[in-house]
Amino acid sequence: MDTSLKNIVLPFTAFSVNRIRLLVAVQAAIALALWFGSDSKLLPSPAEVAHAWWTLAQTQGLVFELWESIKVLLLALLIASALALAITAAGTAPVFAPFAQFASVLRFLGFAGLTYLFMLMTNDGYQLKLVLLVFGITVMMVTAMLAEVRAIPTETVDHCKTLGMKHWRITYELVLLGKADRFLDLVRQNAAIGWTLLTMVEGLTRSQGGIGALLLNQNRYFQLSGVFAIQITILVYGIAQDHLLGALRRMLCPYAHAEPTGDSA
Repeated sequence: MDTSLKNIVLPFTAFSVNRIRLLVAVQAAIALALWFGSDSKLLPSPAEVAHAWWTLAQTQGLVFELWESIKVLLLALLIASALALAITAAGTAPVFAPFAQFASVLRFLGFAGLTYLFMLMTNDGYQLKLVLLVFGITVMMVTAMLAEVRAIPTETVDHCKTLGMKHWRITYELVLLGKADRFLDLVRQNAAIGWTLLTMVEGLTRSQGGIGALLLNQNRYFQLSGVFAIQITILVYGIAQDHLLGALRRMLCPYAHAEPTGDSA
């Protein structure tokens, strides 16, 4: 028997990417088989979920609501990424460092206590939804980026100084360029977090629709098959989005991409 297969349950064991993909496929197939063969009354059957998906798509605009949510989330992610990068870069200067730290601390605030404030700042439900998403993503991204900046070795900063670089040039080289791959990875991670926030935000602004509002409506009336149909739809799109953002990172920062070598035996 292949030695690597014997070590499949051991942590930090070298394992090839192709075999990991095979494991994922096998486990997914087993999970689907168990679902199809289950007679549980607590879970809807695959047929019921498929029927619910088709009904939601035909009568409640599931695909349209998904597209509306995708658009607002991508816009929020773009704005939040620009804000987080600007705040992090500015935070390398002592005068702006407290503001960057304050932005990071704001991640502890919940939307419930901020909704009224943001309502006063916005003109309609769409703007409120966008502002809430931008806030939630920005504070998380700033926190992670500040950790990346703190991880930059002092020797690296000193090396830049010996090359004649000054202040903001060092920030440009070490933060904007040097951490570009990590920043894109954080964008990818926060894009996923955005979907978690989206349901809550669209629940606060139901008049603007969105797949989150549709999900909450199904949950409210205990339409479990509809809930599963929407969740699976979000999951499929989320996986596709994650792969696309990962491909974008590899394309823009090929130097940072290294495939696990693993055991090729």
